[in-house]
Parts: sequence; C-alpha cells; structure tokens
Amino acid sequence: MAVYTEVTDEALEAFLELYDLGTLVSFRGIAEGVENSNYMLKTTHGDFILTLYEKRVNPEDLPYFLGLMEHLSAQGLTCPLPVRARSGANLNPLSGKIAAITTFLPGVWPRRVGLAHCAPLGTALARLHLAGQDFAMTRKNGLGPDAWAPLLAKCADGADGVQAGLAAELNEWLPGILGAWPANLPKGQIHADLFPDNVFFLGDELSGLIDFYFACTDFYAYDLAVCLNAWCFERDFSFNITRAQALLKAYDAVRPLSPAERAALPVLAQGAALRFLLTRLYDWLNTPPGAMVTRKDPLDYYRRLRFHLTARSEHAYGL
Repeated sequence: MAVYTEVTDEALEAFLELYDLGTLVSFRGIAEGVENSNYMLKTTHGDFILTLYEKRVNPEDLPYFLGLMEHLSAQGLTCPLPVRARSGANLNPLSGKIAAITTFLPGVWPRRVGLAHCAPLGTALARLHLAGQDFAMTRKNGLGPDAWAPLLAKCADGADGVQAGLAAELNEWLPGILGAWPANLPKGQIHADLFPDNVFFLGDELSGLIDFYFACTDFYAYDLAVCLNAWCFERDFSFNITRAQALLKAYDAVRPLSPAERAALPVLAQGAALRFLLTRLYDWLNTPPGAMVTRKDPLDYYRRLRFHLTARSEHAYGL
C-alpha cells in the first residue's frame, strides 16, 4: 500500500455519494507498500480501505482481482470484500484513476515473524488454493519468468550503483533458473504476494489475508516459494528451516504436495527471490520523488537468492 494520488475532500465526497456507506468520519493515507494509492476510510457504517489503481496495474485485470476476492469470501476464506455501489459496480472513477472500496479486516500483521505464525499461514494458503479451484476467470502471472529478463534489462544501468557487480551476477544466475523452471506442476489461483504485511492475526489466530493485486493463475507451489522467502529467513538472512517445515507441513496436511512440487521447491524459491529482487530494484531506481511510499531494499532478496542457489532438494526446506 502507498499514496501516489492525492484525493481532495470534494472528490471524495462526490465519490462516496455513489455508495450506501453513511457519512464520512475520517480519511488518511497508508504509506506501506509500493503498488497503488491506499487510504483508510471510516464512515458511520464502519471501516473500509479505498484503493486507487496506479499505472503498474492493468485496468483489464481489475475484474479478476475483485472477482477473486468475492469468490474466495463466498467460499469462507477471510479476505477483503469489494463494496458495490448503488449501481452494482465495484469499480468507479476517482481523481483521474479507477478506484474501489473494500471491507477492512481486523487484526495486525506480525512485525517479527515467529514459528507460531507459520503453520496457520500454511493452512490458510492451502485453503486459498482449494477455494479458488472453481473460480472461472484466469490471469497470467505478469511478473513470472517471462518478465524477469526484460525487468533486469531495465535495471541494468543502475544495478551496480546499488551493489558493485550486481548486474553481472544476476545475468549469470538468470539463465540457470529459467532453464530449470518446471512446466507441468499443479496450478490455479494464487496470491503471489503473501508477505507478513498481507496476513493479519488476532492473538495467535490468523484473522485474514489481504492485498490480492498480484493474484494470478500459476503454480500453487510457487505461492509456497514466495512464502518461504518472505517468512522463513531471520533478520541476519539465515534460513530458519524450522519455520519452513511448519509452513510446508501445515500446507501439505490440507492440500498434499505432489512429488514433482516437492522436487521443484529449490528452483521455485530461486525464482521467487529473483522476482522480488528485480521488482524492488526497479522501484528503488524509479520511485518518484516525494511519493508517500516505503521503498524496500532489493539486497534483502539478493541474500535470500544466494541461499536458494545452494539448495539441492526439498530437504533444504525441511521436507
């Protein structure tokens, strides 16, 4: 989440007239994240999130994102539910952008990930994958393997300013990852960005999953690889195999992993690390001055990628 587009009081009042949400109580920007402009919206009917979709989001993808959230919610998964206007539309124009309102989920995301978070995460991710199986729409992963070489090329001139020799290393590693990428793993609707700040807890209970704006149709095990990267490293970037084992065993208990999925975990984890390294690197080099957004260090994922490049089998992840 972030704020790139400012919304005036007058524009917001006119926008809210489209909805049955009562009277505005408060409105403030949310700085976390990098993709869209997000605001916390409070009305006399409750708390909501207002999202304005920025240039990286293809407007043609929005019906998929919002439809998937509606579908998953109807299947019993706790996630934000798009609010429809009086017209029935869940997308409407605001301040020159397309915007949506979703329900607000209670809970807090874990600022320091612990072992107790990982099994509930694995269970929730498996439930998401099962709940999405009969969702009719599909969406290609726009930040999957086909995107990595072009993205690296866009960052090549600035990469060595972040770390000396970074461009050469990435160009060396990329062909091996792409060459080993699997072709026929089980696939369906995945979250693709299930970082700790997208998972809410109330006490020890997982209370919901948010931010489905990278969701797509791809390998289920790739979604697990994203989580291995995001949840299973210590602050010194050492890999916590105990967390990984808890995550994978809880997932496997709900949706059993195939032998091919298990064997592919090292390269999937390499690809997931590379994907976030490249998008963070691009944002690091291209975030507009003055944007209300928190830039994230791409070298965090360089260090994760180096670990995954040493993994030879699923045993490196506790299986």
